[in-house]
Order: sequence, then structure tokens, then C-alpha cells
Amino acid sequence: MTVLDSRLPGDRDGSAPVEALDALITADGVSMAHVTDLGAGRGPFWLDEWLERAGSDLVAWRRHIHAHPELARDEFATTELIGAVLRSAGLQPEVLPGGTGLICDVGSGPACVALRADIDALPLPEATGLPYASTVEGVAHSCGHDAHTAILLGAAMALSSAAELPGRVRLIFQPAEEVMPGGALDVIAAGGLDGVDRIFGLHCDPRLEVGLVGSRVGALTSAADLIELRLTSPGGHTSRPHLTADLVHALGVVITSLPAVLSRRVDPRSGTVLVWGAVHAGQAANAVPQDGVLRGTLRTADHEVWKALEPLVSSSVESLLAPTGVGFTLDYRRGVPPLVGDEESTAVLRAGVGAALGDKSLTGTDQSSGGEDFAWYLEHTSGAFARLGVWSGAGEQCDLHRPTFQLDERALPVGVRVLVHTALAALA
Repeated sequence: MTVLDSRLPGDRDGSAPVEALDALITADGVSMAHVTDLGAGRGPFWLDEWLERAGSDLVAWRRHIHAHPELARDEFATTELIGAVLRSAGLQPEVLPGGTGLICDVGSGPACVALRADIDALPLPEATGLPYASTVEGVAHSCGHDAHTAILLGAAMALSSAAELPGRVRLIFQPAEEVMPGGALDVIAAGGLDGVDRIFGLHCDPRLEVGLVGSRVGALTSAADLIELRLTSPGGHTSRPHLTADLVHALGVVITSLPAVLSRRVDPRSGTVLVWGAVHAGQAANAVPQDGVLRGTLRTADHEVWKALEPLVSSSVESLLAPTGVGFTLDYRRGVPPLVGDEESTAVLRAGVGAALGDKSLTGTDQSSGGEDFAWYLEHTSGAFARLGVWSGAGEQCDLHRPTFQLDERALPVGVRVLVHTALAALA
């Protein structure tokens, strides 16, 4: 049983008492039932032994992190917990320069494969009613990052129990996946990919049943950029629009015409889509407002299209607004690239899934228009990303980023097995 520091968020000196319901992890270890290990007996023996001996730790870690979520770049207590677990196995994690997130190597040798988990939560309330629900108002692990973190911790502990590994496995506990610019850039800037041959990661998928792992060659997620357009006008009376610049009309022109223009200037096979999420202008029905703002996201699955979008949007906005006389400022913020897994790395990942759970667990998956900052790693090295089934097989498939999101904890040992076997396959 793993014994580790169980300080609550903010208790840097460890002096505060830990309530059983709040912590779930105490100085005496953990006492809860194992979840069913769907891959039990598939080896290697040290992985089977670790999951049999310490599988309940996975549940405890996940529930503790779930109960104490932290937002991007504020994951201090989560980072402390991860570090304590790793150090208890004799490992030497290094905290990233920003103070949250860690990098840690297991094994030795020139060959190195990286495994990544994201550790931050979302600014959402939780409405699950679980006994280990979030204790932080307005913050929740509604994207499954608590499970990602526990899974990578489990993989780390299992790998550290092996007598020998065929190379190094770099564990990347990344902060700030849910914001832009994301924490993957912090990891890269800190040298987290130095010497890494391939990198792999998993993400919870409530559309897949537990025991299934989805993968695909090519684009798995899309680039996701933010557009903010601010318009200005002298303003005036709505009875005399010819004496001013009609700002609301100009907003309407951009809202309807820019997506249409892009659909004719970009290859439709690229999956490029612009959707507006916010528009604000004016108060009075009979007054032309002096300012307004329009915000939206622009997504594409094509890497070359992504590189060309910013100048295309800029020139298109200028052309659309020129006849209106309205002034504008365009703030185009590049988010993340498309996440594109290469064929060889995806084959390695699929081999890992097959070894961990059997070929019946392999399934395809659709390309998503969502963004994932794991894509930044693939700008620097080869790798692949997979979707981990977390649906129980009964009841509602509650989507990610919803206050009611839940997952079946049988996915935890499944994830550990997939990451361990994928690392071994990559190092073989």
C-alpha cells in the first residue's frame, strides 16, 4: 500500500487535520475496494502484481483529486500530491518552473518514450451528488483530468516496480490544458521533450464503454483559434443611419458573411468551421451604438489550412467592413494545432492496447472539432493519442464539460495497462 502526504489544498505545512471524507488518502494508506481489473492476468507479472496490491490507490488518488480540483496554473496541491506519490517509489520528479506540473523519468538508457496526463480542472460547478464531489465552489473535474492523473500515477508506480525496463519512460504531468496558451507549451519550454522519441496520451471518452480504446491515424482533434472583433462607430440616431456608420448592421454582415466567405476560400474537406459564441452592442432601440464586440472560435483539422487562416480572416474582415465605414480591431489568437497522430505511432499505441486488453478492445474513433493541446507535442516529436472508454454501458452517456459528468472507475486500471503496454511497445 502506498503511504503518502495527504495535505489539503493550501496546507503547505501539513498541520491541518485531514478529514476522512475530504482526503480519502491518509497516513495509514487507503481502505477501499479495488475496482474490477478488466485486463487482469495479461502481464507482465510486475504490472499484475502492482494492480492487485495497490489498485485501490488508483481509486483513492482519483477521488481525492476530484474532491479538490484546481484551475489551470493553480494546481499546487495536486502537484504536491503527485510529487509525494512519485517520491514514495524512489523517483525524482521535477516541478515545472511555473510551480505546477511535474516531469519524471523512470528507467534508464538512451531510448525514451513519454506519457502525458493533464491535471487541471474546469471553472464549472459540479452536480453529480457523489460523496467525493468537488469541495471547491464553481470548480470541477468535469473533463476527466482527475482520472488521467491517477492513471499516469498508477503507470508510474507500476513501471517503477519492474526489475528492469528496456529504456526510459518520461512521465509528464501537465498543468493548464484547459486554457490557451496551454501548459503543453510550458512543458516544451522546460525541456520536457528533450530526448523523447515518441509521446502518447489518453483522454476519457463517455461515448465509449469501459474496456474500449479508440484511435485513428491522422487528425483526431482540430485546431482551435479564438477570434475577437471590436467595432467602432461615431454612433447616432437610428432615424439617420446615413449620417453615421451603422455598427449593428456591420456586425450582422460579419456574423453571416465571414463563415460563408471562409467556406468558399478553404477546402471543404479540411473540416474548417467558424462559429460565433458572443455578440454585444448597444442598449437603446433608437440609438446606433459606438462600439460592439464579436467573439467566436475557428476550427480546422488540416494543418496547412490552419497556418493560412489568420491572414485569410484578416483580409476578409477588412473587405467585408470597408463599405460600412465602421472601424475595427481584430484580435486573432492562435490556440492549438490539429492533433495528428502518425501511422507508426498509432500502430505502436494499438499494439499496446492489444497487449493490455486484447484486440477486442480496439476500436476506431471519429475526428472531433474540439481542441487538445497534446497537439503541441506532436509539433516536436512523433506520437499518438487515444480515447479511453469510461461509460459503464448502462444509463446516460453524459458528455464532457458538463456539471453531471461521471466516469466508471473500472477505466482506471484499464488506462494504467494501456499506458504501460504502449510504453513497452514503443521501447521494444
